[in-house]
Amino acid sequence: MTNVKMSQSSSQNSDPPHNNPWTVGRLLQWTADYLKGHGSDSPRLDAEVLLADVLRWPRIQLYANFDAEPDESARSAYRELVRRRAAGTPVAYLVGHREFYSLDFQVTPDVLIPRPETELLVVALLDAIKNSPLPLGEGSGVRATGPGVRVLEIADVGTGSGILAVCAAKHLPHCRVTAVDVSPAALKIAAANAEKHNVSEMIEFLESDLFSAVPADRQFDFILSNPPYVADGEWQSLPPDVKNFEPKTALLAGPRGTEVIEKLLSQAVSRLHPGGCLLIEISPQIHEAVCALVLAQSGLELLPTIKDLARLPRVVQAKKR
Repeated sequence: MTNVKMSQSSSQNSDPPHNNPWTVGRLLQWTADYLKGHGSDSPRLDAEVLLADVLRWPRIQLYANFDAEPDESARSAYRELVRRRAAGTPVAYLVGHREFYSLDFQVTPDVLIPRPETELLVVALLDAIKNSPLPLGEGSGVRATGPGVRVLEIADVGTGSGILAVCAAKHLPHCRVTAVDVSPAALKIAAANAEKHNVSEMIEFLESDLFSAVPADRQFDFILSNPPYVADGEWQSLPPDVKNFEPKTALLAGPRGTEVIEKLLSQAVSRLHPGGCLLIEISPQIHEAVCALVLAQSGLELLPTIKDLARLPRVVQAKKR
């Protein structure tokens, strides 16, 4: 165990004197109270994630070591992270990673922080493939080829940290993913995540504004996207740790919030194979508007929208006729 020592005895009082040692348990309690007073929505979780990162422990190890005493070097590093969290910096940027669909992803301020709602895109993709009539290879770990079998082509538009591209490649060994983003910095993070999860050979990363730089003859069985969909008027109402720290270009779409999606829909018609599907994460506030945009595309058929755990519309689905 590094950077810690065990205290000689546990406290007999739930409210220890000021001169009691700074054990893991005491640090977590004090920090949770402090962050709660500074507006954190999850102060205890924030405190645990930050301390586990400083000590290089799995978070669950904190619970077995409440009496351990981090040394001054560790406490100093922890104080700095807590100070920055209290000032609004998201925890994921402080520790440099975030879990998504049971995988750990590197994140920096160049990319959006992965959110649980976006996991619905992965679920929707896997469900759609399960019900697909396409003759695809079995998930044997080898991309199948041969008579009646072909590689599944997937596009991840606005890949950011690469979470959708990597999850698709991890769960669909018979696929090939084209991941595009307008940000070179984001693509660098995405490529690092693909390498981390050993799927680099299955993903091609392209710097592109939607499909503008993707070869004109490239078509796909599935197009996934978590595009910018925040309307200009919503910007000021976003939580401070979102609007002050996450990349604005990955969030803000324009006056209506549907501008990027409208462009994507018009391009997707020619980029999908017949029967191919488009899956787009949206804000519930623009659901009706997005559905109307899909219906306005004669080459697309609107499919049922997938709702999140709060029963709000979250993933719009469309199929090429």
